[in-house]
Amino acid sequence: MRKNITALVALTVLGSAVSVLAQGQLNYSIRVTGSVVGHVYGYSAGEGVRSGNTATEVPPGATTYAGALLQGTGFSAQLFAALGADQSESALTAVTGSVVSFRTGATLGGTIATLTLAIPQVPVGGTGTFQLRAWDNLNGTLTTWAAAEQAWNNGLTAAGKSGLFNVAALTEAPNIPPNMLGFRSFNLTIVPEPSTFVLAGLGAAALVIFRRRK
Repeated sequence: MRKNITALVALTVLGSAVSVLAQGQLNYSIRVTGSVVGHVYGYSAGEGVRSGNTATEVPPGATTYAGALLQGTGFSAQLFAALGADQSESALTAVTGSVVSFRTGATLGGTIATLTLAIPQVPVGGTGTFQLRAWDNLNGTLTTWAAAEQAWNNGLTAAGKSGLFNVAALTEAPNIPPNMLGFRSFNLTIVPEPSTFVLAGLGAAALVIFRRRK
């Protein structure tokens, strides 16, 4: 009898521990009417890195973008997360199953295909720091951010990152997951900018000529 009671207690404790450590969930979407409406904008030569909402997004901001909204399967996005609020970017790791493409159309363009997403890094009830990263996947050849970042750093594709944002009180089914309220729009850039090379080259050449004349 005592053995049965002991086993029951052990199972209860184990069940409680599993519940506490259960993965939290959030609403993986950057367009939720009246809650959060942001977009990811494409590369525009000379624009540089930009982050922040426009006047028509939610919440409204003052940022403007020259690039077109990302649309279709030629662009990808992936979510990164870390346990706790206000963590550094270096602490973030990729969220499993978060690579998605972009929706199309005048209303949905610039927003990701949405889903309820489990966050292994953050338990139910916990708060996490998040960042969305997006890139031109070069016709499907860059399937993860790791591959895209390498190509980006080599000037082979356009990519970008949102600002860091917190999401609190992650839930589990059947509870409604929280929205990504802290998300703000951002754009893709090419690093390094081709124009940067041109200007640097012209500057170096001018400096050499100036010194020779002296």
